[in-house]
Amino acid sequence: MASTGRLHEIQVERRVGAPALLRADPDDPFRWAFESRRVLRAAVTEHGAVLVRGLGLYEPVLAGDVVRMLADGLMADRERFAPRAAYSDRIYSSTRWPRSGSMCPHHELAYCDSFPALMMFVCLTPPVDGGSTVLVDSSAVLEALPPSLVRRCQRDGWLLIRNYNGEIGPSWAESFGSGDRAWVERYCRAHAIDVEWRPGGRLRTRQRRPAVLRHPVTGVRCWFNDIAFYSEWIFGPAARNDLFDMFGADGLPVTTRFGDGTPIGWDVVSRIRDAYGEHSVRDAWQSGDLLLVDNIRTAHGRDPYTGPREILVGLADPVDTT
Repeated sequence: MASTGRLHEIQVERRVGAPALLRADPDDPFRWAFESRRVLRAAVTEHGAVLVRGLGLYEPVLAGDVVRMLADGLMADRERFAPRAAYSDRIYSSTRWPRSGSMCPHHELAYCDSFPALMMFVCLTPPVDGGSTVLVDSSAVLEALPPSLVRRCQRDGWLLIRNYNGEIGPSWAESFGSGDRAWVERYCRAHAIDVEWRPGGRLRTRQRRPAVLRHPVTGVRCWFNDIAFYSEWIFGPAARNDLFDMFGADGLPVTTRFGDGTPIGWDVVSRIRDAYGEHSVRDAWQSGDLLLVDNIRTAHGRDPYTGPREILVGLADPVDTT
């Protein structure tokens, strides 16, 4: 059963199997966001994610204004894996991902040395069926994983390895937003990314990041990484073997490893995916919904869907891990 908890002037409804819900019906959504900003952000920290329903954010300009009001600051998308459209400065669409497939839960830009502490999603057009944003409590995932795996990842971190091969995924120029090799090298040096230029102008990068973080407000330990999402095993052993046959172990478009460089097998990735599934919640999108997600505490993914689906996204409150 759902229970209702009061947080100052707003009521947040705790629900089983779905994110915490706040119902609002203001005459002026922007003013409501201004007046509710402090307590709403506190609710996100408390619950990990809050779905605000009834604001009526049906078009990008108003939605973007509300997102900017609620953020301490917005950051640009970086080191892209998939394209986004830009509605305005630092206000984006969701990433393009095949609608027939699930998107594994992940933490936005966990592979970067600076990432958003807060994600905001606004539903401009809900899908006909499916397409929910899947939410997972990363502290619960950490507790569900084998302690030996958690200790190893906390000690060594994790590696992301990318091969920009011009066949699968964006080119390095598209990912970094520049076709200037010298600029890309400077960017990578500044952000602790190892660079290796290969024949034909191809680029290989390696970056080591923390795998377990303590939440800066609550102190709770969180499983904060994208080990499963960017793994060569993400679509299962058969798809991985096809990629392996095409590109070889050293040429995979993207893969993850333990921080000491040891490969991560299907047994580990499948266990992580199972933990995500065991602790996932979701709610069907409605037009005008606003979803706020604590990006450290809560991983997000996406269910398959049919029909159109338009979600506006803001990456807010950058955190620097260096």
